[in-house]
Amino acid sequence: MRAVYLLTGFLFILSCNQTTDSDRAKKVFRYNESSGISSLDPAFANDQAKIWVCTHLFNGLIQLDSQFIARPCIAKSWQISDNGKVYTFQLRNDVLFHPDPLLKAGRKVNAYDFVYSFRRVMDEKTASPGSWVFNNIYKEVDGQIAGLEAVNDTTLVIRLSKSFPPFLGLLGMPYCSVVPREVVEHYGKDFRTHPIGTGPFQFWQWIERTALILHKNENYFEKDLAGHSLPFLDAVMVSFISDKQSAFLEFIKGKLDFISGLDASFKDDLLTRNGQLRPKYAGKFHMETGPNLNTEYLGFLQDGSQFQNSPLKDIRIRKAINYGFDRRKMISYLRNGMATPGVSGFVPMGLPSFDSTVVKGYDYNPQQAKELLKEAGYPGGKGLPTITMSTTPTYQDICEYMQGQLAEVGININLEMNQAAQHRQMVAKQELLFFRGSWVADYADAENYLSLFYSKNFAPNGPNYTHFKNADYDRLYELAMSQTNDSVRFVIYRKMDQLIMDQSPAVVLYYDRVLRLYQNNIHDLKNNAMNLLTLKTVRKD
Repeated sequence: MRAVYLLTGFLFILSCNQTTDSDRAKKVFRYNESSGISSLDPAFANDQAKIWVCTHLFNGLIQLDSQFIARPCIAKSWQISDNGKVYTFQLRNDVLFHPDPLLKAGRKVNAYDFVYSFRRVMDEKTASPGSWVFNNIYKEVDGQIAGLEAVNDTTLVIRLSKSFPPFLGLLGMPYCSVVPREVVEHYGKDFRTHPIGTGPFQFWQWIERTALILHKNENYFEKDLAGHSLPFLDAVMVSFISDKQSAFLEFIKGKLDFISGLDASFKDDLLTRNGQLRPKYAGKFHMETGPNLNTEYLGFLQDGSQFQNSPLKDIRIRKAINYGFDRRKMISYLRNGMATPGVSGFVPMGLPSFDSTVVKGYDYNPQQAKELLKEAGYPGGKGLPTITMSTTPTYQDICEYMQGQLAEVGININLEMNQAAQHRQMVAKQELLFFRGSWVADYADAENYLSLFYSKNFAPNGPNYTHFKNADYDRLYELAMSQTNDSVRFVIYRKMDQLIMDQSPAVVLYYDRVLRLYQNNIHDLKNNAMNLLTLKTVRKD
C-alpha cells in the first residue's frame, strides 16, 4: 500500500510536465488520515477526517476565524432581526463552482443553490448526520419548509421557528456547504467520490485507503489581506497510513508536512512529562499546542432505580469524588502535559465565554473529600459500598489512577471495562450509573456543552446522558437562548456552568489540547481550538 501511495504522489507531481523546473517546484502539502475517509460529500462530514477535506473542497455562507467570530465567505454581509429569528444574507456574485462537464462554463453560485443544498441536508432521504443543524428552520403546519427563501440570485433569507443565537456559527460547518444541484442529482450517492464545490482546492484523484489528491482551484474567489489570490499551495495530498507510529516516523523523515494529535505509541519519545519537546527534536520541526474544544468527564446518572439505591444519590459523595484525586499530577504523568486539568466548569478552555476566574470547579483536596464522607455518614469510608466506574480501554490508565487516589480517602472503586461502541450505547440507554464520557464541540458556542444538562434534552433522544434536571438551570438555559447580545448571554452561560459544578452531576477530568507538528518550510498554518485544518493561506518553501 505504501508503494502505491508513493507512486501515486510521484506520478501526480510529474503529470503536468515531466521536464520543466516549474513542475519540480510544485508546492504539495502532505498529511495523513489514519482513520481513513469514507466520503467527500459535505452532507456527511461528521468526523475530523471528513471535515478537514471538505474544508478544502467547499465553502458556505460564513467562515469562523480563530476566535470563532463569523466572517464573510460566500455571503459578503448579513442582517439578523431583533427577535433573532430572521437572517438575511447578501451573497457575492463572483463565486464559481469547480469546473465539471455537467456544469456550464463559469457556473456561478447563487442563493437558489443554498436553498437546494440546505433542503438536501434536511431531507430524510439524504440521511445526513447534519440534518439537526436545520431543526429550527421555520416550517408550516403541514411540515412544508417555509424558512428558506432565495429572494433573487444574491439574497438569501432564513427564518427560524425560535431564536437560537449559535445558529450563525452553525452555518460555518461543512454540512452547510453549497453544492451544485446538476452534479449532485446526476451522481446521487456517488457524489461522495465526485465532489464539486467552490473551495480553494478541487478534487483530482482518490484511491480509497491509499491516497487522495486535490489540486489548486485557479478560480478561487478569496484573496489575502495584501490582495494576493488564494491558495498559495499547488496541491494537497492525503495518505492513509493506519498505524499512527508509522505516520509519525514518516513525518520525522520529512515525507509528511504535518501531523496532529498525540498517540501513546510516540508521546514519550516526543515529549517530556511537562509537555516540552525533547531536546533531540529541537529545531527539526515546529510544535504548536493550544486549547481543544473537548471536555473529558465522568457522569453520574441522576434518576432511575440504580440512582435511588446508590450512595451517589448523596451530593456529598459526588463532591468527595470530585475532590479526591489530583488532576494536575494525572495530566503530567498520563498525558505528558497535553491537557488542562478540569478545575473550572464543564465548558472547556478555548470558547469565548470561558472564564476560570468566575466559574470554580474542583481541585485536589483530600481533606475536604474525607470531611464530606464523614458528613454523609461514612467516616474514613467505613460502610460506603464499592462504587462501579464504567469506562473503555482507552481511558483505563486515567480510571486506574483515580481508583488508586480515591481509595486513599476511603472511596473504593470497581472498574468495569466496556468496548467503546458498547459503552456509548449503554450510556445512551441509561444503563450505567457512573460512566466515562467526552464531549467534542460540534460548534463553537458554550450552549453545545450546556445543552448536556438541559432537562428537555434527556437521552436517548438528546445529549443529557446524566438526566440532570434543575428548574433554575432550565430557566437560565431558556433565557440564554433568547439573548442575541453575546456579552449578556455569556454571563448567563457562566451562571449555568457554576450551577452544574455546585450540583455535581459530573466529574470534569480535563480539557483536551491540540498538538500540531509541522515542517520548518511550512508557514502561516493557523491553529484553533476546534482543530480545523485550513490550508488556503498556507505557504511552503
